[in-house]
Amino acid sequence: MPAHVAESDSTPDPTGTTGTTDPLAHERAHLAASRAALRGMREDVQALDIRDVTANWVNAAVLQAQIDDRVKALADLAHTPLFFGRLDYLHAVGGELAEGAEGERFYIGRRHVHDAAGDPMVIDWRAPVSQPYYQASRKNPRDVGLRRRFGYTGGELTAYEDEHLTDPAEAEHTSRLLQAEIERPRVGPMRDIVATIQPEQDEIVRSGLGGTVCVQGGPGTGKTAVGLHRVAYLLYAHRERLARTGTLVVGPNRSFLHYIEQVLPALGELEVKQATVDGLVSAGVEVRGADDASAAVVKGDARMAEVLRRAVRSHVTAPTEPVVVVRGSRRWRVPAYELQEMADELLARDMRYGAAHEALPQRIAHAVLVRMEEAGEAPDDRVQNAVARNPAVKAAVKAVWPAVAPAKVVLRLLSDAEFLAAHAEGLLTEDEQKAVLWARPARSVKSAKWSAADAVLIDEAMDLVSRTHSLGHVVLDEAQDLSPMQYRAVGRRCSTGSATVLGDLAQGTTPWSTRSWSEALFHLGKADAVVEELTAGFRVPREVIAYASRLLPVISPGLAAVESVRESPGSLVVREVPGGAADLDAAVVAACEEALRHEGSVGLIAADARVPVLGAALAAAGHAYLAPGEETTAASRLTLVPASLAKGLEYDYVVLDEPAAVMDGEPDERTGLRRLYVTLTRAVSGLTVVHAARLPEALA
Repeated sequence: MPAHVAESDSTPDPTGTTGTTDPLAHERAHLAASRAALRGMREDVQALDIRDVTANWVNAAVLQAQIDDRVKALADLAHTPLFFGRLDYLHAVGGELAEGAEGERFYIGRRHVHDAAGDPMVIDWRAPVSQPYYQASRKNPRDVGLRRRFGYTGGELTAYEDEHLTDPAEAEHTSRLLQAEIERPRVGPMRDIVATIQPEQDEIVRSGLGGTVCVQGGPGTGKTAVGLHRVAYLLYAHRERLARTGTLVVGPNRSFLHYIEQVLPALGELEVKQATVDGLVSAGVEVRGADDASAAVVKGDARMAEVLRRAVRSHVTAPTEPVVVVRGSRRWRVPAYELQEMADELLARDMRYGAAHEALPQRIAHAVLVRMEEAGEAPDDRVQNAVARNPAVKAAVKAVWPAVAPAKVVLRLLSDAEFLAAHAEGLLTEDEQKAVLWARPARSVKSAKWSAADAVLIDEAMDLVSRTHSLGHVVLDEAQDLSPMQYRAVGRRCSTGSATVLGDLAQGTTPWSTRSWSEALFHLGKADAVVEELTAGFRVPREVIAYASRLLPVISPGLAAVESVRESPGSLVVREVPGGAADLDAAVVAACEEALRHEGSVGLIAADARVPVLGAALAAAGHAYLAPGEETTAASRLTLVPASLAKGLEYDYVVLDEPAAVMDGEPDERTGLRRLYVTLTRAVSGLTVVHAARLPEALA
């Protein structure tokens, strides 16, 4: 059996290596010494004097910013333990794992800490020597004799638990400290899972930078945390490269991003940017309008990319006159047919429209220089550049390959039925064309009431004109809800990099949600990505996930149900209210009051249309509540969550109001059932379903 030492115990150290009869005191001493060492590292950085090492004020500002970032990364967070585990190796550890380690003991933590002499006191969880902490098992101990887990209360080390991986006499067991950490009540934003990463999660986290990984994971499998920890690992393993190219986390909405924003800073990573898809593509236009479902589906279809391509390239026109360049007393003539050949060659190369616009004057100038050389002159590059700027050449380029404003192209497509029909021929049906055309065409780009889908079209058009900057790595969460055009928009941001795609097909709640990961990855431009499936649930109790999984055969046939490792008897309550609307509201408030008697956060999830009513009922009962994205505290633990914003969020206890209303808020039954599946799976400790209307047949 494992050795589990409480604060008051003073049993001998099971390893026999600490030289003390109080191993907990020894570990606390190491924690105190590690904190002191981290403080010393921070003070050393703060004491750096850069006055004599910078050539100018620009260099000084850049270096000072780097120092400030380093100081932030070395902050000691009072309630975030410096280390959470320990590895004792049986023999000298060499090779990739820990060169020169010589069988030393390693404390595994969120960041590297060394003493004044440079000797490590805590090893970063991302280091190769730390991997056996997550991967070692009795079948494959990886030369680990002892794995020790630590338990903390309010930042204080209060317990430890040992596994002797090579001792045949010790029975295999489930770690109580690991289970307690997984089930620890949640207050505030999402926290890291670095102390509880499971082997199958660790394999994904440590996969290489070169390849794209897609993670299909049901509720509670930790896919979001895996994606964030993968970013942290890649920044550790490929810091120089990613410092140049950048990293980005893309989430479904601002509430979700606020919920996850503290995970990476807790791991010492401060440079990862976060955005929504709408935020990525809204540059240059203001989104003030909304599409109905039929229009949004067509605008999000991948066929629109070809419609836009045709529309942009339609601005190239056949030359009708030659170019005549006058230099001094000589006139140099480039005939129209030769100009046409240049344009055809640029079209055939399928260059970005803007790049070809810049290349054409140089092609014309080169043709002029050839004629000069044939006449016995010896022009150089300066002459070619001068010819390219000649008014006659500029006029020819403007006539043949004029500059294009992407937003104006999209404006014309959505406003001009003939223009749309010309470029959608063979791609969109007449009904689809009618669906996307504006009933009242806008007069200008600024006056147009652009929708979110329109902004994605403009982003596509912008990329057709000039290449979108690519980052080194992008994490795309809740990816199942993206349209093909949105996938293309994200894919452009990592066209030369890699991606981590996270999602659950069963939680697709948009009319355009993806049907398969192979289709989604194709549109993302990462068709060769590896698809991994997480089926072990660590967050949602077994009773709750089993109840929600009754919907899977309807909403996502063939998708494997999550198998929760957590048994929590009594975690599911389904309560029918026989009275009318007033009785339902009162029952929901009462359920929230019951949930608030427990420790941790409480989420009241309801159909969007029911949120104002329930907000008034809570206020009348004297209960203050938060909106999604507002941080919970010990004094304010109740959040009122519209069903449309629940995806990706977690609460210790969830009260779900009227499932039928959640379904009725969606355009069709399948989407309604998927939205219901999402709302049923947000609870970490307990779920109470309160309803007056009849439950869906699959749940009844």
